[in-house]
Amino acid sequence: MSRTPAPPYVQGHGLLAGRTAVITAAAGAGIGGATARRFLEEGARVLVSDAHTRRLKETETALAAEFGADAVASQPCDVTDEAQVQALYDTAVRLHGRLDITVNNAGLGGTAELADMTDEQWNRVLDVTLGGTFRCTRAALRHFRDTAAGDGTGGVVVNNASVVGWRAQAGQAHYAAAKAGVMALTRCAAVEAAAYGVRVNAVSPSLAMHPHLAKVTTTELLDELTAREAFGRHAEPWEIANVIVFLAGDYSSYMTGETVSVSSQHP
Repeated sequence: MSRTPAPPYVQGHGLLAGRTAVITAAAGAGIGGATARRFLEEGARVLVSDAHTRRLKETETALAAEFGADAVASQPCDVTDEAQVQALYDTAVRLHGRLDITVNNAGLGGTAELADMTDEQWNRVLDVTLGGTFRCTRAALRHFRDTAAGDGTGGVVVNNASVVGWRAQAGQAHYAAAKAGVMALTRCAAVEAAAYGVRVNAVSPSLAMHPHLAKVTTTELLDELTAREAFGRHAEPWEIANVIVFLAGDYSSYMTGETVSVSSQHP
């Protein structure tokens, strides 16, 4: 299959001007980091979060140098710890006086055949990937509910799911179950949050390449997954972030409870 080159990078258009966002797992070169950059380019103020404190501080420093210290701040957070999650959202409100968008990007993968998978492997992936999304969504919805203006212009939640929530892949039972759970959580949260003008949607990427993924996945599997893509290449993290910008902004004002597949993958 021929490989189609990645398109040119899309420049910002002020789509999120004046908004304040919290983005989890935003340190480094993956989807979270790309989303933080795209949000800043679109005019948002961003609180980036990650469990990796050193990488998080490096990310904040680099983004602040480019976009200004007033536009970006950081707060370490382990999404399996409720106290840290609450502190994250309290910090966002303290720094900026408001919260408009939360992007739940934190997740944990791994490869293990189900017959050999331990309870610890199962529970860890579920706790970070699904439990963390639950805790952060809950914290955001409580804030949005308590500050609702009643004019239909509430906040936005965007969750990061995965195509493996729909499609079977050997060795990914725990991750697939967690991501399918994120999709179901998104739908249920959307129905509840609509009452106070809040939208909850998700993206479902197939294969977005970044250095951390390459470290935990075999070259053979990455080659196999890439071969399934119609474009003959993996997505760039910023291509996923572009769709997150769309879901966070006003162009998707009538969308809620949806999971948008960001994929060129074919069966």
